[in-house]
Amino acid sequence: MGTTALDRTLAALADPTRRAILERLAAGEATVQELAKTFPVSQPAISKHLKVLERAGLVVRRRRAQWRPVGLRAEPLREVSEWLDGYRRLWEGRLDRLEALLRETQASEPSVPRGEE
Repeated sequence: MGTTALDRTLAALADPTRRAILERLAAGEATVQELAKTFPVSQPAISKHLKVLERAGLVVRRRRAQWRPVGLRAEPLREVSEWLDGYRRLWEGRLDRLEALLRETQASEPSVPRGEE
């Protein structure tokens, strides 16, 4: 995933309405009109959100006769997850080292009986 694709995906996910649209589409395809009924924004606003999601590759629009459903494309989400996994592993490693250091420090300190602190 190139930096520009990652940037587009993260920018699209930054908006709570767009994240909510993706959550709705995870349950199945929907038309713009169906989505507009679900959210407290206008149909043109939903269309603008969908354009951002489409440019990021997160949704795809289909044409079935008069029906034009929008569906979820999860591939960019998997790619973001893989990118974030690198940071998760980094922080888990750091926390494991911190935990080991704390145990080592506690083991080397003389114990103080309660009440004599």
